[in-house]
Amino acid sequence: MAKETLKKHNELEELVENPDALADRFTQSEDFVKKNKTTLLGVFIAIAALIVGGFLYYNYRTSQNQKAQEAMFQAVYYFEADSLSKALNGDGQYDGLLAIANEYSGTDAGNQARFYAGVALLKQGKFAEAIDQLEDFSSKDYLLQARAYSLIGDALLEQGKNGEAADMYMRAANHNANQYFSPQYLMKAGIAFEAGNNFKAAADAYNKIITDYAAASEVSDAKKYKARAEELAGATN
Repeated sequence: MAKETLKKHNELEELVENPDALADRFTQSEDFVKKNKTTLLGVFIAIAALIVGGFLYYNYRTSQNQKAQEAMFQAVYYFEADSLSKALNGDGQYDGLLAIANEYSGTDAGNQARFYAGVALLKQGKFAEAIDQLEDFSSKDYLLQARAYSLIGDALLEQGKNGEAADMYMRAANHNANQYFSPQYLMKAGIAFEAGNNFKAAADAYNKIITDYAAASEVSDAKKYKARAEELAGATN
């Protein structure tokens, strides 16, 4: 390593102190450019194309996101007014959440429309469709993402898929676990486990509230539910 460093130092010193050596180096560089002009030109064009393409794509995404936000205004109004059919499918003049989610699927607003659509479908009792929308939703906001997992759990529970529902509630509880929402999701997980006769898992979920979130308002119920689940678990063994 030291020899290579010394060699590079000597070469640099020669270039600085010897004009002929410097001229020779420039000549070599010029010959290299001439011989590889076509290749170099292609590389430069490719780099320029990537830069321009990236800039245009960013502007396109920004523009699409703005259009999606504008399109969502009326749909969200219907959603908040509990006019779920119009919120989902539009009113003939404005697009609904489903169309917006599909047309602007690559944008933040389109992603948000998908979340609203999932909630609306869940309220309508269209559980499989709600799951499809919520599974395609993704957010860096850990509270909102955990909420989406919990809503999927709700839809699965309504379908009688108790074990899968419990797993989704646990996923919601463990997604950036926090003292504000994790206890709620753990309670729902425990209830879903019980519905599937998995009383040991239910007791574990309740116990996690008691041990990890001692200040949570759910602790009192968790203690009662845990005792019941443990008793039922013992009875089934």
